[in-house]
Amino acid sequence: MSYLSKNVAHYGLAWLALVLATVAGVVWWWQIGRAVDLPDAPSSRIACVSYAPFRKPGESPTNRKFIMTPARIDEDLRALSQRFDCVRTYSQSNGLAAVPAIAARYHMQVLMGIWLGNVPKINEQEIAQGIATAKANPGVIRGIIVGNEVLLRGDLSPKRLAEYIKRVRAEAPPTIPVTYADVWENWLRYPQMASVVDFVTIHILPYWENKPVAAPDAVRHVEDVYTRMQHEFPGKQIMIGETGWPSAGRLRRSAEPSLVDEAMYIRSFLRYAAQVHMPYNVIETFDQPWKRALEGTVGGYWGIFNSDAQPKFPMLGPVVEDPHWWLGWLAGVAGAAAFMRVGGSRRAWHSVKGWLALSLAGFAAGTAAAWQVRQMTFACAAWWEWLLSSVCLVGALAIAAALARRIAAHLADRHDHTEPSSWWRFSALFGLVLYDILIAFDGRYLDFPMGLFALPCVAYGVFGLLTHEWSMPSAEQRFLASVGPLLAIAPVVQEVGMNKVTWLWLGLNLAIAVPVWVAWRCHRSVRLQPKQAQAANQ
Repeated sequence: MSYLSKNVAHYGLAWLALVLATVAGVVWWWQIGRAVDLPDAPSSRIACVSYAPFRKPGESPTNRKFIMTPARIDEDLRALSQRFDCVRTYSQSNGLAAVPAIAARYHMQVLMGIWLGNVPKINEQEIAQGIATAKANPGVIRGIIVGNEVLLRGDLSPKRLAEYIKRVRAEAPPTIPVTYADVWENWLRYPQMASVVDFVTIHILPYWENKPVAAPDAVRHVEDVYTRMQHEFPGKQIMIGETGWPSAGRLRRSAEPSLVDEAMYIRSFLRYAAQVHMPYNVIETFDQPWKRALEGTVGGYWGIFNSDAQPKFPMLGPVVEDPHWWLGWLAGVAGAAAFMRVGGSRRAWHSVKGWLALSLAGFAAGTAAAWQVRQMTFACAAWWEWLLSSVCLVGALAIAAALARRIAAHLADRHDHTEPSSWWRFSALFGLVLYDILIAFDGRYLDFPMGLFALPCVAYGVFGLLTHEWSMPSAEQRFLASVGPLLAIAPVVQEVGMNKVTWLWLGLNLAIAVPVWVAWRCHRSVRLQPKQAQAANQ
């Protein structure tokens, strides 16, 4: 291929990349704003839901000194009684021992939890308080759950856990059944636990399964597991103690956290539960901001209500993922205007192609930045998280704008031979590879900041199609460009190729790395030519 034809092809690819990036921004924001028809729930009432009142900043059950006020619990249960017949608690600490007495005021029942861990003193306090609460409220408590996923965490041995359960059964009112709650696989792993409980309480969370299940197939998975557990434990009542779906967070294989998928799953599950008349509990009442520190973004968004105690979706009719979707388009228009203003100043070209390139790049950058800001509203809790994320986003936008100016000049046939600062690309590569490492080795709870890194990565990819660098990329850049894509392959493999986001992440790594490889190869070739000529003359 001649240099001219190769140049034309590269220009065509650059235009194609700009158009595709713009279309992607338009389509993504449009699709989260469209109304999605879903099957209706059989009723707006739910039999039982997990209740943790820690929904405001600074509230967390991990702080044992924090005590939730009875007034706040009363406020919550008064509102929840309009939708739910029962609430499940997990602990006697943090003021939650008051829940049964307050629930009685609103004719609600309680699946009362006793939290067990690896600290015997705290376990003793929980059990003593739980037994006292049960004796004081025998008509309200539907069951006592002694321990939650204790075996999953490895906090206690099955033998020690069984001793605690037997003790509670012996000392609690005999009319109240006692159980233990864990993921369904652990009941199969420790079937002996069934002999010490009155009924078996299993957790089925399709999103968190070792092989995650997509929302459209999740209820069928629940049905299969529930049927299997009935066969494994004949004569024992099986209760689903936790099931639900997150509305935000990272994709796991094909299981996508979203508001639409949460509504789809909850509605479909309630229809199934009504058909088979199973006892169940849905996780959970409110979004829990404190869980983001333990489980990443996704941990904080399992609520049927948000952290302001407002319903997140209706039980009937279509559901919209984000009613403010148009802000993404508005950000795109603002980005196009900003890029045209910055990129068009002191320009050496007077071509409509340059303006078109700037507008496309700006619109794509604006929609990507808006995506990242939306993600920040879900993921950032502390002020320093907002500050760090904002600084990184501003830096990424600055790099994209500076490169867009040069891209526009090239596409307007007035080549800009000034090279961008090498620190720009080094910073982008360093941040990208650092995140690659985190995702590759401990990425279970980490989001993919696609909007943030799309800005410099796509910009450098397009810029690399249009120009040949005058200087050799630094050794640091060559190293990072070599390591990044290799690390980015790891999450693709870990999620067996089923997670579309991991493929896009790999694509971003390649977009910024390939131009470095090409420049490296070209400069090596130039250096080798004189040596080869000298060797030939000898």
